[in-house]
Amino acid sequence: MRHSTLRQLEVFEAIARLGSFTRAAQELFLTQPTVSMQIKKLTDVVGMPLYEQVGKKIYLTDTGRELHQTCRAIFGHISHFEMTLANMQGLKTGKFRLAVVSTAKYFAPRLLGMFCQKYPGVEVSLNVSNREHLLERMSNNQDDLYILGQPPNDTDVTAEPFLENPLVVLAPAHHALAHEKNISLKRLAEEPFLLREPGSGTRIATERAFAEHGLRINMRMELGSNEAIKQAVVGGLGVSVLSNHTLTLDAPTGQFVVLDVQGFPILRHWYFVHPAGKQLSIVTRAFIDYLRQTSQTLGAP
Repeated sequence: MRHSTLRQLEVFEAIARLGSFTRAAQELFLTQPTVSMQIKKLTDVVGMPLYEQVGKKIYLTDTGRELHQTCRAIFGHISHFEMTLANMQGLKTGKFRLAVVSTAKYFAPRLLGMFCQKYPGVEVSLNVSNREHLLERMSNNQDDLYILGQPPNDTDVTAEPFLENPLVVLAPAHHALAHEKNISLKRLAEEPFLLREPGSGTRIATERAFAEHGLRINMRMELGSNEAIKQAVVGGLGVSVLSNHTLTLDAPTGQFVVLDVQGFPILRHWYFVHPAGKQLSIVTRAFIDYLRQTSQTLGAP
């Protein structure tokens, strides 16, 4: 094992965690042949198979599982050293890894941009994914901090709200209800709905609002991104509930309308979250303080 490299171990850890050569290559910004070559070299050094492939799925062997645990310990120690080094250097240099759910991408880059202007020596990275993948990243302790609209209930985490996240009802500009006032939820339930994937915080909040009134959503289509939903709304395929933050920047201006519906907007919050007991670096603590101080200037769009 002394002849293996950190890069080989990094590649193996990514494959073991993601269960895919392709996804590992994407995460590490490598070509798939390079990933395969690194794993072949590592397997030759170990002298035993690290995984077996059944169909398109990859399963770790007993040796592979042991090596995966070793890799996590090694990279955990390296991460701890980097954090200690950053603490010793103060905020002159350091790394900060932020992961956010897809809807938060409408304001997270702005937050990071202002933070980097204040602390230009800090190297930041931003990962944007859906809620399921973000929770997986959190369980693997891959990032320094997470932003999502609904903290997990089944995981021991520390969560604090920092920004309002109002949910509004969106319809095409020519919709029959576009100029109506105080629309009942029962009337809205008659409309075909466009929803995010199961597990989405926005979808959970929407389904809860209807269920509290004994109503069911008339779902027409399930879409995997806010952009797809907005385009489908503009195309007249139905109405939807989205965060008001999604209606900025790339929104097709004048092609949709926010409906005046009873009980809306649903007032929610964005939370910054990290595993309970996680040792926060000085950079992470500085970003949390920065969020508390500056989020009020952002507000809802």
